[in-house]
Amino acid sequence: MTVDCKDLQRFLDGQMQAREQGRFRQHLGGCGACEARFRESMQLELLAQLAMTPEVSSPAPVPPAPAERRERRTWLRGLRGLEVLVAGVAVWMLLPFSFPWGGEESAWLSAEGPRVLEGRVTYRAVDAHHRPFVPDRGEDAAPPPVPSLPLQDLWRMETRGDLHGVATAYLLHGAPRQAQAFLKRMPASADRDSDLALLALEQARQEGSLDTRPARLEEALELLEGVLREWPRHPQALWNRALALSELGLLLQAADAFGEVARLGEPGWSEEAAHRERVLRESTSTRARAWKDAYAAVRELVTDSSAPLPLAAAREHPGIVRLGFYDAVRAAPSREEVLRLEPLARVLDERYGGSVLRTWLTRVAERDFAHRGPLSRLYGRLLLGSLAPVGEVMETLRRSGEEDLYLGALVLADAYREPVDSQAVIRLARASGDPWMRVLADQEQAKLWEREGQWWRAEQRLLEALDTCQKQGLVYRCLGLQRRLADLYLAQHRPAEAFQHAWKGWSRALEAREWHFEQDFLQELADVARYQHAFTTARAYLEESLGRMPEDCAQRTHVHRNVALLEWQRFRPEAARAALERAMECERPLGLTGAWVLSEMARAVPGPHDGALLRRTLADLRRGPVSPGLEALLLVIEGQFLLEQPGTSGRELVHRGLEMADLEPDSVDARKARAFGYSALLSQAGRAGAWEEALALMGHELRVEPVAPSCLLAVSVQHERTLVLVRGLQGELKGVYSTGRQVPLRDEATGLVPAELVKELAGCEHVDVLTRPPVHGLAGLLPDSLAWSYRVGRGARGVPARTGPSMHLVVTEVASPPSLRLPRLAPLTPPRVPDPWRVELRGAEATPTRVLAEMAQASEVELHTHGLFSASQSDASMVVLAPEADGGYVLTADKVRQARLSHAPLVLLATCGAARTAPFPHESFSLPMAFIEAGASAVLAASVEIPDSAGAFFERVRERIRAGERPSVALRDLRASWLLERPDDARWLSRVLLFE
Repeated sequence: MTVDCKDLQRFLDGQMQAREQGRFRQHLGGCGACEARFRESMQLELLAQLAMTPEVSSPAPVPPAPAERRERRTWLRGLRGLEVLVAGVAVWMLLPFSFPWGGEESAWLSAEGPRVLEGRVTYRAVDAHHRPFVPDRGEDAAPPPVPSLPLQDLWRMETRGDLHGVATAYLLHGAPRQAQAFLKRMPASADRDSDLALLALEQARQEGSLDTRPARLEEALELLEGVLREWPRHPQALWNRALALSELGLLLQAADAFGEVARLGEPGWSEEAAHRERVLRESTSTRARAWKDAYAAVRELVTDSSAPLPLAAAREHPGIVRLGFYDAVRAAPSREEVLRLEPLARVLDERYGGSVLRTWLTRVAERDFAHRGPLSRLYGRLLLGSLAPVGEVMETLRRSGEEDLYLGALVLADAYREPVDSQAVIRLARASGDPWMRVLADQEQAKLWEREGQWWRAEQRLLEALDTCQKQGLVYRCLGLQRRLADLYLAQHRPAEAFQHAWKGWSRALEAREWHFEQDFLQELADVARYQHAFTTARAYLEESLGRMPEDCAQRTHVHRNVALLEWQRFRPEAARAALERAMECERPLGLTGAWVLSEMARAVPGPHDGALLRRTLADLRRGPVSPGLEALLLVIEGQFLLEQPGTSGRELVHRGLEMADLEPDSVDARKARAFGYSALLSQAGRAGAWEEALALMGHELRVEPVAPSCLLAVSVQHERTLVLVRGLQGELKGVYSTGRQVPLRDEATGLVPAELVKELAGCEHVDVLTRPPVHGLAGLLPDSLAWSYRVGRGARGVPARTGPSMHLVVTEVASPPSLRLPRLAPLTPPRVPDPWRVELRGAEATPTRVLAEMAQASEVELHTHGLFSASQSDASMVVLAPEADGGYVLTADKVRQARLSHAPLVLLATCGAARTAPFPHESFSLPMAFIEAGASAVLAASVEIPDSAGAFFERVRERIRAGERPSVALRDLRASWLLERPDDARWLSRVLLFE
């Protein structure tokens, strides 16, 4: 006789209470092997009991004879034995155990041998005794065996309430989803958050993707920072923070964290921490020392004609040595000193291929040194800083005919932030015939176009130059191009694209041992993280860069002024003031970042000398050419500062900045000036209780004029200041202004609108909502009982007229790239009513290019596919489509913005997280906003993950809108009726947003 899994499942269903059954399956979820082992053990126990009873046939339908009655009694006794066993197993599974959960029962969690995880868990039974960690030595190396999970022990642990032990078991056995589920059920504590951080770190390592690693590591560092803020000596948090910092390549900070663990004196752990600290510091200092020695050796060639040639350094650090080689040749005052450098030229040519350096050196040696010699000495003085590259010196070199000297002087002048003849740089660099110099020409041309506002041409030139540079193996020059691209994308406030180049540049700089570029890319990555509101990671990058060059005054100023901005953005004004004071210690210019922080802090933690300091900073920023967009931003910064000073002309400066910004719609600086200027004016109007003025300002800024005379909500948030305006059914304008915000807005706006103002909207058929960043696009602003939508202005483009359905485009059953391993979405149910306008794109046909082309002529668009968010690819959510021939598969907000939707379509984005908004302070950037800008009349999207059933929900909303219902009313009513049937869908349905 056998008992199969169906019999066992019927036993579970019949004997276990629903709650306990759910808890049991929580252990088995995602662990098929565990479930199989458990079911097998159950079958063996049942079979063992059944084997003790004789096997019988079914009784005959006639009255039994006496012998048969005896046989029936035997069969019944066997059945009762099975019932007793079943009841016993049920009691074992459902009732608490009488014995305590002690060390012996948890011994299986801390078996002998090396530890499974490099990180530290906080469960004492596992962490109390140190065991060494043996890293994987390569792809072929067998990992240490992981014992199977004893589910009976897990069940005992949960029954006793030991959720921490259960979570630790799953974490150690590579089941992150189960571990997270049990950790989340624990009360909040430092230990729980430390383990959650370790879980995020392990997920970052396992996923190994550039798309998800930064977010996972930021999550880990954020959790650990919270733990260490309350418990600075928490050993597991310090240890895990060190590992997270190591994953980012921030080895000095990781060493600091391990050093803190070493000083705690824990047996075993402190010794390992001290060893790790020493290794990290030595590896970093060795790499720094080697680069600095190479740099010093090549610089010494300029000052000492007998200095040894750095031939070994040229092989190890060819980039910085080649850069110095050019200067050494230019500064050589005689033919003999030029020719002395020929062996160095030969080594560098061998390293890069070709003979370009030897050819140039030979050409220089043939010059007339009676004429060139004094000019070379002049160049050497420029190089060593005893002369400034300005005025008569530059004019002398320009007229000299020694073009390589003049080109070098132009590069030096640019480094000193002196005005430079860009056309001369381009002409001389291209004429040299040297690929290294041609990269310089491309960079200068891109810089020129960027100053002229033609950033798209600059972008294209830099991308083309990078491609050529990589093919030629000019690693040092390629790093410079990637830094310039990161700068360009940050200037355009496109952090996702900036991250791509900053992260690749950082990785390549580490590989090439280019210490100075490592430093540059650390600062680029800090800026990217700050733009994406990954504040903890941003500060980590900055502190690592400071730890590498603590003696450099310019470096200290840069780091501390950026830390001041980070602390201000995290609502820590006192810490921001302290960081700004440290930035001023070197008496260096504070830059645009410092000017902005000074302007913001004027209303919270002002300093007595801030006014003079701001004026000096703005004057320094205005040196040289200043674009109209930047000038508008500088005016707004100064005006906002003066608004906090009594009797000043701050409003006039802000208005001047806004007027200039309106003339430069394509400038990111101008858009920032516009957003920040209106924020300041709105807050001033709110402080004065001037509700009508505030509403007029917001309508003008958002280009929604005239605003609705009734049933209107308007919200503005400027850091700690919140302004909420409401017009109810009768049209009376009411407002509330407050200055008490102490934390940044995240992805929810619940509670932002005071309850008394929400009541004013009762009875409204529809509510127009006007909001600005960072509120625009957040869920929870108004209750689901109201029909409302985000009202989006169009500016000059206007809304194309809708003339009825011309094409209903449905994108479904998309063949997403197999590498993403996305689950197949359930197919849509056929339309309930005939739809002659319906056109479907399916499978491999649904590429981004094809979808964009079809959308251009559609009046209704439905996208039923996976959504994706990756801070490394796009600043807003993306739609996953079928791959193009070149492998591209995502529809991004940038691509949508460039489209032209000629029939003002209704767009339904039935994809996960499609309404997720980038955390930009100056503009609303999301997929719905991109569709509106492209010409859509209304967009429906959710800000969270959605189930397969969402497709049917969006389809029903579309049917109601086509039948004539207002979109907001259709959404509200269908949501209410849907929730009656599916109450478990409340979370995602409440986060479906409408943009019109």
